[in-house]
Amino acid sequence: MIRFILTVIFVISFLIFSIPLLIAEWIIGKYNMELKNRSSLAIVNWAFRVCLHISGVTVTVIGEENVPQDKAVLYVANHRSFFDILLTYTRVPRPTGYIAKKEMLRYPLLVNWMRNLHCLFLDRNDIKQGMKTILEGIEKVKSGISICIFPEGTRNKVSDTFLPFHEGSFKIAEKSGCPVLPICINNSAGIFEDHLPKIKKAHVVLEYLPPINLKELSKEERKFVGAYVQKKIEEVYEKNRELV
Repeated sequence: MIRFILTVIFVISFLIFSIPLLIAEWIIGKYNMELKNRSSLAIVNWAFRVCLHISGVTVTVIGEENVPQDKAVLYVANHRSFFDILLTYTRVPRPTGYIAKKEMLRYPLLVNWMRNLHCLFLDRNDIKQGMKTILEGIEKVKSGISICIFPEGTRNKVSDTFLPFHEGSFKIAEKSGCPVLPICINNSAGIFEDHLPKIKKAHVVLEYLPPINLKELSKEERKFVGAYVQKKIEEVYEKNRELV
């Protein structure tokens, strides 16, 4: 329980004491958006790494050489834990926004940092607004900002299973022409969700699969790209279960 308390104290303290940083980032963004993108990335990366350290998380990373350093991509990953965001964001090489549920807009300061990081907020109950969010994601990628989405649509609460990947999650890659970069995450729920409310030491395996260019897929694979990518991640998930 001590890890949970320490993590909560750190997060609250960071959000409160980062108010001057948010002001500074806002000023920097008025004159140099590229510098703001880099500095916001560095600040949040540091905060996430501290949270992982406090939580006692160890990570084995496989296939990181598959992550393009020179262009934006659409990251897609299986999703069982809040910590999936921390685990993946601390390794992004360039500015990256996440698709988050619109309910996150209710949290002050946190939402300011999320906007600094180009996160987009999805209303899962409003198709029109959902399409608007996808269009914003396409423009982000075209401007050089990577996007990360969890195509299951929500955190899967059943161990060693997958919810169906939503086909619409891949529209950003389809319309922007960027590669899809699948990420397989093993045992992230072992940090927190498997034994709420305690945070426990856990070993997580994170594997980056080779990028997928949708234009190189067959017509049938492009039609059901969600199922195609899900199968790829499931195969790696089964392989890596013995590493946890």
